[in-house]
Amino acid sequence: MSELSHVDEATGEVRMVDVGAKPVSRRRAVARGRVAMDASTAARLRTLPKGDALTVARIAGIQAAKRTGELIPLCHPLPLTVVEVDLTVDDHGVAIEAAAETTAQTGVEMEALTAAAVAALTVYDMAKAVDKAMRIEGIELVSKTKEPV
Repeated sequence: MSELSHVDEATGEVRMVDVGAKPVSRRRAVARGRVAMDASTAARLRTLPKGDALTVARIAGIQAAKRTGELIPLCHPLPLTVVEVDLTVDDHGVAIEAAAETTAQTGVEMEALTAAAVAALTVYDMAKAVDKAMRIEGIELVSKTKEPV
């Protein structure tokens, strides 16, 4: 009836995917995004009225990845082994790369995407008072890997 993993083929109802029979494997996912802004805003990111936007965004991204199972209704809560959030400032904004890893029965794509999105939202929140034209762009999954343990 449906090729969507979260839809029961027999009933058509939304469901959590049963991963109980899947083997445990080491999984990693990387997501990216960007906050486009004026060059003067980018130059001020560490000295904004609310504080150091990059540090706050890194911590927010890590925290968000850890809570993905609470935020996205059908995601499994995962024992993350590492979350990395890197923010790089250039003349036109902030590039964000987030990676999440686990050893589990399901992947960490949503955790990496959530980390990138929340880091971008945090930069936006921290800088919105000085730049009304900022844009969050291109939140996307760029890689995922799975290795047997």
